[in-house]
Amino acid sequence: MKIDLNVLKRQFELHQKEYEDAAIKALRSGWYILGREDEAFEKEFANYVNQKHCVSLNSGLDALILSVRALGIGKGDKVIVPANTYIATVLAITINGATPIFVEPDEFYNINADLIENAITKDTKAIMVVHLYGQVANMKAIMQIARKYNLRVIEDCAQSHGAKFEDQMSGTFGDAGCFSFYPTKNLGAFGDSGAVVTGNEELAKKIRALRNYGSEIKYHNKFEGVNSRMDEIQAAFLRVKLSHLDELNAERKHIAGRYLNGIKNPAIILPKTMKGSDHVYHQFVIRTKKRDEFKNYLEKNDIKTIIHYPIPPHLAECYKHLGYKKGDFPITENYSDEILSMPIFNGMTDEEINYVIEVCNNYQN
Repeated sequence: MKIDLNVLKRQFELHQKEYEDAAIKALRSGWYILGREDEAFEKEFANYVNQKHCVSLNSGLDALILSVRALGIGKGDKVIVPANTYIATVLAITINGATPIFVEPDEFYNINADLIENAITKDTKAIMVVHLYGQVANMKAIMQIARKYNLRVIEDCAQSHGAKFEDQMSGTFGDAGCFSFYPTKNLGAFGDSGAVVTGNEELAKKIRALRNYGSEIKYHNKFEGVNSRMDEIQAAFLRVKLSHLDELNAERKHIAGRYLNGIKNPAIILPKTMKGSDHVYHQFVIRTKKRDEFKNYLEKNDIKTIIHYPIPPHLAECYKHLGYKKGDFPITENYSDEILSMPIFNGMTDEEINYVIEVCNNYQN
């Protein structure tokens, strides 16, 4: 049996007619950017996460970049960020001229809230939290620190659509919640898309201007902006998927539950969920000491996997100038040597789940 890491087509087929009808409606409208579908999605997504404002954009990276920019963070400023995140989180900081200050993760793969305070200096302006793999970080502790030091909080929610911490949706704790709707996400479009949610009306207004060449009124450019607008057809698709997001997340949790209960191999370290946090399993990430050997073993058994992420940002070639070296963040580096993302996707069959569990349990290191 062949098991792919993700099969996007199956999610499409679950609600195929709704997607096709949405596409036809958007095409026949004659308006293809920042129209009624986009406005409707912004309202529906804001309502879903229980936030006042949603600004749709071209990508999750743009959501992060424009949030940093709109909050006035730039040259000379420092932003605390988890060391084990995807490079996009850090790019949003450095593109704006600010400096990332890396902090090690906890056992749940999110930023370790206990280490944040020691990383704060007089130049620190913000904490950029990442709800990695689908689990919300310890936002209660993080927000207490942010209030104590008067720091901005930006949440990278690219992997946590619909996840909660103590019954509050991810993306609604800080100044801005930044979402990616890349096709593989729990709430994924059929192309690139993103959004920012915020309770701050002025911040929302500024990001709306920044996404459209910096203009609030056409040809009146108040800011040096960009072109980062969601297509109407993507908004239409997202409205359909949003209406099914809870059931899609429930399915992912079911698959993860099967793995957690079924994989009994002591060589495989299964993911944990922090008390008070919710996990929507954008990825099901395990760890094992001989990761590359295990990955090859799964490949031989026709099970596809991927490493999220093999090179931590502080060791990326593009950030050599920051002066970090191997050994500076040992927990992050250890995770990058051991982590492996297993197949998990909507439409996965019981037969496929059982096969993955069986092959994992038969592994001998």
